[in-house]
Amino acid sequence: MVIKEVSGGVCAPKGYKANGIHCGVRKNKLKKDFALIVSDVRAAAAGVYTSNLVKGAPVVVTKKNLSDGYAQAIICNSGNANTCNSDGIEIAEKMCAMVSECGDISAEDVIVGSTGVIGQKLSIEPMANGMRELWNGLGDHSDYAAQAIMTTDTVMKSVAVEFSLGKTICRIGAIAKGVGMVCPNMATNLIFLTSDVNISHEMLQSALSRDVKSSFNMISVDGDQSTNDTCCILANGLAGNERIENKGAYYNAFCKALNYCTVKLSKMIAKDGEGATKLIECEVSGAKSLKCARVVARTVIKSSLVKAAMFGADANWGRVLCAIGYAGEDVDIGKIDVDFSSVKGVLPVCRGGYGVDFSEEIAKQILLEDEIKISVNLNGGAYRACAWGCDLTYDYVKINGDYRT
Repeated sequence: MVIKEVSGGVCAPKGYKANGIHCGVRKNKLKKDFALIVSDVRAAAAGVYTSNLVKGAPVVVTKKNLSDGYAQAIICNSGNANTCNSDGIEIAEKMCAMVSECGDISAEDVIVGSTGVIGQKLSIEPMANGMRELWNGLGDHSDYAAQAIMTTDTVMKSVAVEFSLGKTICRIGAIAKGVGMVCPNMATNLIFLTSDVNISHEMLQSALSRDVKSSFNMISVDGDQSTNDTCCILANGLAGNERIENKGAYYNAFCKALNYCTVKLSKMIAKDGEGATKLIECEVSGAKSLKCARVVARTVIKSSLVKAAMFGADANWGRVLCAIGYAGEDVDIGKIDVDFSSVKGVLPVCRGGYGVDFSEEIAKQILLEDEIKISVNLNGGAYRACAWGCDLTYDYVKINGDYRT
């Protein structure tokens, strides 16, 4: 199966338009803060959400709207999370209603998202005033929408791919935001995907629920899980492929293309972590189970000591073993091998649970790169997994020390 990256983001698949504007939720007029994605037709839809007990009102409304497995539009604001507000549900529902008032779309077929400060009142007024401009500007503007959902993100996160199901050319596109409060369980921050594949909503939900376990659930920036984590996908069927209603070759091909997009976005999110200077990948092999591999990889990535060592380009491999030791999995510490690597080379630092001699000068050269890989071989089985994170820098504290004010 050939997967080819294409341009266009969420507008790459057939039948989608998008836009993003500044409406006034955010004070900075140079920052877009209001996004809209619309499918030409009602689409199969699926979603996964935060498991945090404190949930943003948009999560509650979106879950209700997607209960029948269909949607046609996605609306989202940045600058305010609409979380822990007494009128939060009302505001989220009004955002959906505004889409319905502009076009022939049911308010119940709208996915709604918000991101930003928690516990701050969100006024509907700036969005209501900007809604007509947002709607009238719909077009091939995936980048505008991607910019409008950013908070402290420093780069726009977007991807689109083309692949074949039989003789039919199909596409998946996506945009994402996420740099802080990233330690997901079921999704991460805000991810919006579109596709023109003809697939039942049951199979779409199955594909997405399976996918996040190896993509978005395997990233961590700071160990804090967001209240608004939402990952949703629309599939409008306009590619015209034979409908996917069961697991099989076409379903597997769709899942592979989906995972290409989600893993790419996961790496973008991890690399753009608040204050981060490096993307860190931890690949665990030789595990007794897939669960073991995933837990160990996530634990290493989440370790503040490992993250700090990577920031300082310090090959302090003992911190990796320390993290593995408290991961809670059945691992034989006496069999573990660890390597650090980057484009500058591979550095073995641990064999059989014990340190090996290495050059500190070479180690520094390898770890000064902006993408670092930590390879852990548990030598106890046939399972492997990857997790992604970033280094812990002074700027992370600075950003979050005055995030609200």
